[in-house]
Amino acid sequence: MKAFFEAIQSLFVDFLFKPLDWLRALELDNWWLANIVSWTLMAVCARYIIYWCKQLSIHQKNNEENQDTTAHSFLK
Repeated sequence: MKAFFEAIQSLFVDFLFKPLDWLRALELDNWWLANIVSWTLMAVCARYIIYWCKQLSIHQKNNEENQDTTAHSFLK
């Protein structure tokens, strides 16, 4: 059983986390490049938040949104 958990440790430490170790070492040289993953995720989230807000405004303008507080039976 111990070998099983050591194999899982080896998989993550020796293989799957290597790119993150590289990014951590890169931070000493170039902060912007080391945080490229964070910047990419923030850009993707910002894009979808803008898309979501646009869709909400489209439904609001078409009066398709039900804003009645009794829309759900448990709120009566």
